[in-house]
Amino acid sequence: MKVLALLLFFLGCLVSSGQADTSYKKRVLEAAEIELLFSYYGQDGQNAAVTGGEGTEKLTDATSSIVVKIPLNEDDILTVDAGISAYTSASSSNVNPLDGDANRNVSPFSASSGASRQDVLTYFNPSYQHASDDRNSVVNVKAYVSMEYDYFSLGFGGGYARLFNEKNTEISINAQVFLDKWNSQYPIELRDGFFDSRTMGTGTYNPNFNAFEKETRNSYSVSLGLSQILSKKLQGSIFMDVVSQTGLLSTPFQRVYFSDATDFFIEDFQLADDVERLPDNRFKLPVGGRLNYYASDHIVLRSYYRFYTDNWGIASHTANLEMPIKLTDSFTLYPTYRYYTQTAADYFYAKENALSTFDFYTSDYDLSKYTAHQYGVGARYKDIFAKARVFTFGLKTIDLRFNVYDRSDGLNAFIMTLGTTFVGD
Repeated sequence: MKVLALLLFFLGCLVSSGQADTSYKKRVLEAAEIELLFSYYGQDGQNAAVTGGEGTEKLTDATSSIVVKIPLNEDDILTVDAGISAYTSASSSNVNPLDGDANRNVSPFSASSGASRQDVLTYFNPSYQHASDDRNSVVNVKAYVSMEYDYFSLGFGGGYARLFNEKNTEISINAQVFLDKWNSQYPIELRDGFFDSRTMGTGTYNPNFNAFEKETRNSYSVSLGLSQILSKKLQGSIFMDVVSQTGLLSTPFQRVYFSDATDFFIEDFQLADDVERLPDNRFKLPVGGRLNYYASDHIVLRSYYRFYTDNWGIASHTANLEMPIKLTDSFTLYPTYRYYTQTAADYFYAKENALSTFDFYTSDYDLSKYTAHQYGVGARYKDIFAKARVFTFGLKTIDLRFNVYDRSDGLNAFIMTLGTTFVGD
């Protein structure tokens, strides 16, 4: 809390010193802004990829972040986005189901109390934006770094946007590169030296498992966008992304069970035949659009559609509808609905459906065929005059949203998000 107070004080000083600028040019961002964000996510299901497509998917995640936007001058904005995410996962705890409570019945449907049940992700995402004098061109550059126990990600990118036709039309292009590295954590039974006297099965448990030789993953993406004001009440946009990934695209701790292999157990927990194996390249192509209709001063209809395809055999459709309802000058309500459907990847197999002779296989139900529905509602409070204050910053907005998610394979989830924005004098 002391660190946050010092940060707010420092930014307040920056804003105060910036007010001495008598330049006639209107600033892109008039004053510094701070966004404080918090979300809580929970899910449950019975198809955990960690345990080969069968087992508990119970998980909770709490994320907090701070986004600081600082106007460096009339044309330039520095944004710093930093956060931390802490999760507890019943499924990931079963990377080592033998860890923790010695009296627990070892089962894919119960969680281990060992260290693998929880992890923390931290990230830091600075970006810089420059606008031309006529505000018709905007250039941005950004960087990204994140870290958790078994994964490290480093990214960078940039983009350019051009407005013309009296700012009624905007075209944009953005590119990003992510250079990631695994610190592979394999299921406990596939690690060197594993032995447990409780192992049951015909013969000796000796899986034909080889560790991954390369642990890097590189992702490259280019995004193209076109936005157009079609009339006083209608605005539309279209976009296309081109994404290429290479390297270790498998998750090292997700088990696979073969139909042509002997089963081995420790109590009710089946030992892995292998981990998932996926191709070392993936090409993704999402294409979509948005259409916003301003029905009245109180109601706006926001629609979104995206089609996605990749070279792993997945094709998906996403449709989203949001209808902000302005109740007063200060309060707005946001009911939302989202529909999603996808085909299965070529390499997806339910538990014990894959053969050991296959080159690629996974039992991750995120790559299976399913449909999903998401329902949500949000509320926004806008303090028009920023009367409520924290140090030198006035309260601009408070956003509270709640969504529930239901998937046809039995996975269900909810997420609650709270965001506040403060603006400097």
